[in-house]
Amino acid sequence: MSTTPDPFAALRPRLFGIAYRMLGTRADAEDVLQDAWLRWSKTDAAELQSAEAWLVTVVTRLSIDRLRAAKTEREAYVGMWLPEPMVAEIDHNTPESAAELAGEVSVALMWVLERLAPEERAAFLLHQVFDHDYGDIAKLLGKSEAACRQIVHRAAERVQAERPRFDVPRDAHRRVLEKFMQAARSGEREAIKALLADDVELVGDGGGKATAFSVAMHGADRIANVFFASALRFGEHLTYRLALINGEPGLLRYIDGKVESATCCVTDGERIVGIYSVRNPDKLAHIPPLQ
Repeated sequence: MSTTPDPFAALRPRLFGIAYRMLGTRADAEDVLQDAWLRWSKTDAAELQSAEAWLVTVVTRLSIDRLRAAKTEREAYVGMWLPEPMVAEIDHNTPESAAELAGEVSVALMWVLERLAPEERAAFLLHQVFDHDYGDIAKLLGKSEAACRQIVHRAAERVQAERPRFDVPRDAHRRVLEKFMQAARSGEREAIKALLADDVELVGDGGGKATAFSVAMHGADRIANVFFASALRFGEHLTYRLALINGEPGLLRYIDGKVESATCCVTDGERIVGIYSVRNPDKLAHIPPLQ
């Protein structure tokens, strides 16, 4: 005897993806999905023209409302705010594991998205990431198609201007990170510096609970000193591991087996141009210690 699958359960990964990309934390995304499910449970699905359209609309609107509230909270956040990293192990034998997360939005992009207004962020993500047409976005946001086109165009221009982006094959990205990881682990200052672009940027999120710079740091020399100092300070207690972070190769750093940071790096294929390091322990709680 076959049963009709619950549309909410079938669409849950997509709905979570929308909420996470809007809000940047698992907890907020799960709260939005819980609110959406409560509304869904009180709705007669048979009366809906499209369950998917209804659920996407509800999740997006709830995410916009929550993001507006979060904007106020994040203004009081200590230091710079980066999203909670979505971390998975890199399996060298099964490249399909990388493809599963390829749709994630990079930490570098989400850092830029933080500066967009909630409706701008929603319109940009729905069009650029989830491939919704302007008609769908207009209905969802309660605006004209022309207005939505303008919103997406303006958001895309800002993202393009502020986001460092290079079309680098995943293997090349990983090779750069492997070299950087080896240099950082051994504390070879000049080797670290050689892998950094002259105008490299470092953004760190400690949330007031871990040491981090209050503003972005720039320059290969200064940033090489940061990683050199860590190697000098922690020595054999320091361990690096490659991981997939928001669908891209990144680095997990451990001290005495406990995760200390999750770091994403933007590379041009030869050197690192952007470093985004999450050190707030609240955002790393889901990452297990080294075995």
